[in-house]
Parts: sequence; C-alpha cells; structure tokens
Amino acid sequence: LNIPAADLEPVIKPNDILSISVSSLNPEASEVFNKPNISTNVFSPDITATTTRSNGYLVSLEGFIQFPILGNMMVAGLTKKELKDQLTKALISKKLLVDPIVDVRYLNFRVSIMGEVAKPMVVTVPSEKISLLEALALAGDLTIYARRDNVMLIREENGKRIIKRLDLNSSSILTSPYFYLKSNDIVYAEPNKSKVGSTRQVMAWLPVIFSFLSFAIIVADRYYQ
Repeated sequence: LNIPAADLEPVIKPNDILSISVSSLNPEASEVFNKPNISTNVFSPDITATTTRSNGYLVSLEGFIQFPILGNMMVAGLTKKELKDQLTKALISKKLLVDPIVDVRYLNFRVSIMGEVAKPMVVTVPSEKISLLEALALAGDLTIYARRDNVMLIREENGKRIIKRLDLNSSSILTSPYFYLKSNDIVYAEPNKSKVGSTRQVMAWLPVIFSFLSFAIIVADRYYQ
C-alpha cells in the first residue's frame, strides 16, 4: 500500500536540530560549509543503547539558522527537500561551489510512546521514518489492558495541537495518513474499561487500608510500651 509522500514529509520547526552536509568536486572549498554551530548528544534506543555526538544547526525560535558564508537563513516551514534545493541554488548562484551535493537530515526526530505499553519511552529515529506499529513494537507492544480500537495520536500541525484516534483493529490504519509518525508525535494507548475499573477499586480501598495500617501501628506502639 502506498502512502502519499506529502504525508510523510514534515516541515522544519523552531528548536529542530538539522544536520547539513555539503560536498563537491573541490573538498577544500566544501569544507567551510561543514562547520555547524552546535554539538548535540543523540540517543538511539537500540539494543546497544548508544549515545553519539553529532554536529548540527539549531533552528532559532524565529525559524533561522546561521549558515557559513550565506548567513541567516529562514528555514522554518520548509521541508528537507525544499531546504536542500534552496541551499544548492544559493551555492551555485553565488558561485561558491560547482555542482554541490547537499544532504539535510534531522538530528532530533523522535516520538513519544505513553500509556498502556510495556515500556513507555521516547524513541529517537535516525532513519526519520517510523510507522505507528513499529513505534509500539519498540515500546514492547500494547499491554492486555490497552484499547486497541482507540489509540490516541497527538501531533502539532500549523502551530496547533491535533488529536487523532486510531483503530488498530481496522485494516484502514494501513492507509491512514497517520500510519507513519512525524517528529515530536505523541502516541498514547488508553486503558480499557477493566483496567479503569480495577484502578478505581484500588483507589476506593486505599483510605480503608491506610486507616487499618494507622490503627495497627497505634495498637502495636501501645502494646510494646
């Protein structure tokens, strides 16, 4: 099944961290464009659970990055491809490089998995592409108490938080525009009625249990005096 590419390509936002590499037939001329302005630790929750140090460009709150020679560039609202094309054209038009090859990647592409999963976690995605099912699998899958027909996806679009409820029991999930996650998505697996009911029963009994324990402590204290 094919998902439209437009649904997979997120736009760059303030506080994103971008890796931008530039190469050409002249390595010395390209070197100046490969000196980003920050270093960041990127955690990858794989089997080895390694942390690597990567260089990147932090997008300012106003949406700019400071790129060598080209200076301040507005990048917020662009896709990676649009930024790549913009940089390529600028380098050629200003005659800074001949036939430059520009690669743009996210260093902070991550999604959060919460609720009724075995291991709630924040997943860093080096490949920048992950499906809802893959993310849930990394979190140890849904517990027996999770509602599979009402998994909540929280996403920011056009500066607004939207909430989508997805039914994992339906085959339509495979063609949903929300099947593939975007950076900073939050997936929340809601508990089913049996879990909610048992939790309420426990909460109802807590005052009784605490009262009994307090009484037992008082009796024991007087007995041993």
